[in-house]
Amino acid sequence: MAEHESLEYGKADFVLLDNVSMEEFMTNLKLRFEKGRIYTYIGEVVVSVNPYRAMNIYGRDIVEQYKGRELYERPPHLFAIADAAYKAMKRRNKDTCIVISGESGAGKTEASKYIMQYIAAITNPNQRAEVERVKNMLLKSNCVLEAFGNAKTNRNDNSSRFGKYMDINFDFKGDPIGGHISNYLLEKSRVIFQQEGERSFHSYYQLLRGAPDSLLRSLHIKKDPTAYNYIKVGGQIKSSINDGADFKAVADAMKVIGFTGDEIQTVYKILATILHLGNLTFGVDGDVTLIENTKLVSVIRELLSTKEENVEKALLYRTVATGRDVIEKQHTAQEASYGRDALAKAMYERLFCWIVGRINDIIEVKNYDARVHGKNTVIGVLDIYGFEIFQNNSFEQFCINYCNEKLQQLFIQLVLKQEQEEYQREGIPWKHIDYFNNQIIVDLVEQQHKGIFSVLDEACMNVGKVTDEVFLQGLNGKLAKHAHYTSRKSLEFDRDFRIRHYAGDVVYSVVGFIDKNKDTLFQDFKRLLYNSSNPVLKAMWPEGKLSITEVTKRPLTAATLFKNSMILLVENLACKEPYYVRCIKPNDVKSPLLFEQERCRHQVEYLGLLENVRVRRAGFAYRQTYPRFLQRYKMISEFTWPNHDLPSDKDAVKRLMQGCGFDHDVAYGKTKVFIRTPRTLFSLEEQRVEMVQRIVLFLQKVWRGTIARMRYRRMRAALVILRAYRRYKVKSYIREVNRRFKNVRSMKDYGKHVKWPTPPKVLRKFEEALRSIYNRWWAWTLIKGLSPEEALQVRAKVASLEALKGQRADLGLQRAWEGNYLKRDSADTAASFTLVSSELQRKDKFMRVLFSCNVRKVINRFHKAEDRAVLITDRHLYKMDPLKQYKPMKSIPLYNVWHTLFLSNSLLYDRHREWEWHHSPYYKSE
Repeated sequence: MAEHESLEYGKADFVLLDNVSMEEFMTNLKLRFEKGRIYTYIGEVVVSVNPYRAMNIYGRDIVEQYKGRELYERPPHLFAIADAAYKAMKRRNKDTCIVISGESGAGKTEASKYIMQYIAAITNPNQRAEVERVKNMLLKSNCVLEAFGNAKTNRNDNSSRFGKYMDINFDFKGDPIGGHISNYLLEKSRVIFQQEGERSFHSYYQLLRGAPDSLLRSLHIKKDPTAYNYIKVGGQIKSSINDGADFKAVADAMKVIGFTGDEIQTVYKILATILHLGNLTFGVDGDVTLIENTKLVSVIRELLSTKEENVEKALLYRTVATGRDVIEKQHTAQEASYGRDALAKAMYERLFCWIVGRINDIIEVKNYDARVHGKNTVIGVLDIYGFEIFQNNSFEQFCINYCNEKLQQLFIQLVLKQEQEEYQREGIPWKHIDYFNNQIIVDLVEQQHKGIFSVLDEACMNVGKVTDEVFLQGLNGKLAKHAHYTSRKSLEFDRDFRIRHYAGDVVYSVVGFIDKNKDTLFQDFKRLLYNSSNPVLKAMWPEGKLSITEVTKRPLTAATLFKNSMILLVENLACKEPYYVRCIKPNDVKSPLLFEQERCRHQVEYLGLLENVRVRRAGFAYRQTYPRFLQRYKMISEFTWPNHDLPSDKDAVKRLMQGCGFDHDVAYGKTKVFIRTPRTLFSLEEQRVEMVQRIVLFLQKVWRGTIARMRYRRMRAALVILRAYRRYKVKSYIREVNRRFKNVRSMKDYGKHVKWPTPPKVLRKFEEALRSIYNRWWAWTLIKGLSPEEALQVRAKVASLEALKGQRADLGLQRAWEGNYLKRDSADTAASFTLVSSELQRKDKFMRVLFSCNVRKVINRFHKAEDRAVLITDRHLYKMDPLKQYKPMKSIPLYNVWHTLFLSNSLLYDRHREWEWHHSPYYKSE
C-alpha cells in the first residue's frame, strides 16, 4: 500500500476502494486529479492522468525520496515503479519490463522519458566514463526518435506515430552498459497525407525552420512548409513547437550518439528528396505519360547521387521480367502518382528503420562475456500506441487495436498468474475470478487460415484485379457467424465491418486495406536507390542489387510482418517480470482543470483497469510480509511494541490482529498477512496515526529531558574544567614568579630588573599586593645597612621625589646628596661663588648653606630665557646672576617663603571649595 495520504486526496490505491464499481473508481480518479494527485496505484500498476501542466515532482530531491524505497513507502509515482523494476533486476537478477499504454495524448512518451531519466539518475554512482557515455546516448536517442517518429495530431502536439520497445542492458553492478530499440508500425501514410489540423513528422518542419540558409540552398528547399504538397496542411498550422531549437537539439544528439557528418547530410538529403517528390506532377501527351516539372528531376538526381535519366525512367516506367524477356511498361498518370507516393513513404520508413538500426549498432552491448563480467540483465520499456477509435478507422487502427488486444491478454494473464502463484506460494485458497478472456478476439485476427490477417493475405495473393470489396466478401464468408464480427447490421454495405473488442465495438473501413497490406514498391525504385553513389543511401536498399530477371520470393505482407513482430514482442515480455503504467487523457482540449467523466470512463474500460482491480482484490485487498507489517503497525499493540518476544513475526501479527478485533478479516500465509477488506486496513491506519502522535509526544518529552541533562552535564563539565584551568593558571603564575625571583637576594639590584609575568585576571589584585610587598622588601633591604647620616639623606631624597611627583626617574641613591653644588663647580666659578657666599654669611649671619645650583629662568617679561643661580641657607633664599660673578639680585628670608606657600595653599583650597559648591546639585536647587 502507498504511504498513507489524507482521505481528502482519495484512495492512493484503487484496490482499497470500499466497493469495486465503475462509479467509485471514477469518483476516486476525478478527486485525485482535481487535488493534483495524478498517480494512483492498482497494486503494482500505476494509473497516470495527464495533468497538461508542468509539475515539480521530477527533480533530484524527488528521485532521492524514491531511490531504494518500497512501493508502499511513498505516495504513488512513476519513480516508484521504475525503482521497483530496477530493484527486481538488480537484487533478484531478473529481467523486467515496464509496459506503458494509453491513447494518443495520454502522456505515454513523457512517462517513458521520466522513467529513463530516473534510471539514469540512480545508476553509476562511481561516475564511470563509459557508463556515463552509454546513459547519455540512451537519453539522446529519445530526442532523435521523437523527431523522426512523432508528429502533431489533433489530440497531441508530440504524438508517437510508431511503437517503441527499448531494452536497457545492465552489468552485474546494476549500471547500464548498452541497449537495443525495436520499432513497430510506423505510420508512414502520414508522409504524404495528414488530416486537417495535423502535421507530418517533426523532422520536416525542423529542417525547414531550423537549418541554416546554406544547407537549405544545397538541398534546393526553402523555409516555407506550405510550398510542399506533402506537408502544406501542417505548414499552415500555428503551433507552440519551437522547430528551430529542436533542429539544433536533434543535430547535436545525432553527433553525441555517433552519426557521422556524411550520414547526417544523407538524412537531410532524403528528407528534401521526399519534399521534392511531393511536388512532382504528371501529365499525358496522347498515350505518353510525362513529368510536367522536369527541373525537379535534376534536383532529385543530385540529392540521390544518381543519373537523371534513371530517376525519370523509374518514375514513368515499370520493368517487368517474363521468363527471359524484359518488358518496360509505361505508367499511367495515376500509376505514376501512386508509385511516387509509394517511393516517398518507403524512403521515409527505410530512413527511420536505418536510424533505429544505426542507434542500435552504437548502443548495443559489445564484447560482453557473462563468464567474465557476470550476468547481463535487462529492463525493457515499452511505449506503444493505445486503443484507437476514430470516425474513420482503417488498416493502421486495425493493427494498433490488435496490438492492444495482445497486450491486454498478456496483462490479464500475467496479473492472474502472479496473483495465483502468490496465493499458492502462501498457502491461501485461490478463488476463481470471472474475467473477459480476449483470446477469442486475438484468434479472430491472427488465427491461421481463418483469421482476418489470413483472409487479407489470401486476397492480396489472388491473380487479377483484387479490390477491398473482394477482401470484405472473404471476411463475410469465413467469419459471418463469429460472435465478435459483423458487417451487415447498420453498416455501409461492401465497405465496413465491425469487431467487438474488449474495449468496445469498432467499425473499420476496408478502403485501402489491400494496398496498405501489399505495401507495393516497384523494384525499379529499389534498384535506383541501390545504384546511388552515396554509400549511406546505397546501404539502406540492399535488395536493389538483384538483377531484373532474378526471381525472388514474394515479400511478406505488412499484416504478416506486424503479426510476427507482435508475437515476438509478447513472447519477449512474457519472459520478463512486468510492471505497468496505464495513461489516461482527462480531456480533449488539453486543459489542466477539466476532467471529462465519459471520456475518462471509456479509457478506463478499454484499459481494463476495473478488471485489474477485481483480480487484485481476489478475496484480499491487501497483503504484506510479516516483518514489514509489524514495522508499520507494531505500536498498536502492547504485545508488539516496541519489540515482541513471541516465537515468530507471524505469531506477533496474529496477536496484534486479535487484539484489534480483526482476526475474522485476515488470512495468514507462510510469509505474508492477507487482509480482506480495505476498511480493516483504514482502521489500522487510524489507530497507527493516533499511536504515532502519542509516541511522538513521548519521544519529545524523553528527548527534551535528554537534551536538558546533556546541557547540564556540559555546563557542569565546563565549570569543572574552568575551575581546574584557573587553578592551573594560578599555580603556573605562582611557580613562574617563584622561578623569576628565586635568586633575588643575590642580584645586584635585588631583582629590580626582573620582569613580572602577566597574571591571570583572577590574580590581578593579588599581583598588586605582591608587588607592594616586594617593593617594601626591596626598600627595607636597601636602607637597613645605612648609617644614621645616610638614612637622613635618603629620607630627604624620598621627600624631594614625592614633591616632584614622578618627574625624577629614581631616588638617586647611587650618589650622595651634596647640596652646595656651586662650590663643587669649576675652579673659577667656585672661587667667585665662595667669595660671595662668605660675604653674605658675614652680612646675614646664617650658619650653613643648604643648597646651591645654577638654574634657568625660562620666561621673563621680555619673553627671554636667562641664566640664574639659587642659594638657600638656613635663614635666607638668594637669587644670583652667574654672569656677574654671582652678584646677589634678591634676598628673601625663609620665614617669608614658608608663609607665602602657606597662604597660596589656603587660597587654592578656598577656591576649590567654592568651585565644588557652584557645581553641586544643592546650589542648582537653591
